[in-house]
Amino acid sequence: VQLVESGGGLVQPGGSLRLSCAASGFTFSTYDMSWYRQAPGKERELVARITSVGGIRRYADSVKGRFTISRDNAKNTVYLQMNSLKPEDTGVYYCNTAFRGYWGQGTQVTVSS
Repeated sequence: VQLVESGGGLVQPGGSLRLSCAASGFTFSTYDMSWYRQAPGKERELVARITSVGGIRRYADSVKGRFTISRDNAKNTVYLQMNSLKPEDTGVYYCNTAFRGYWGQGTQVTVSS
């Protein structure tokens, strides 16, 4: 199983980034997928989740209205569109699958002027 995140980087407050997570090694379309993040000195927290059936989305209160999770089952990829970024969004963002709880290696997002 592999989960490979990409799309992180340095962005100014108010800017946007789109994270991608390419999955392989399991039947992607049949599992819920999630994005988590971990800020320095803090615990890892759930940012967004999308179900395998129906594409039901769930978001942390801190990102509602700014972030959008989506998935493309044909490409085995889950995305996180992040708009109106704030300095408190800074952290390492991880992709997670409900298939045995595998994690990606993470991608750094830094929001700073």
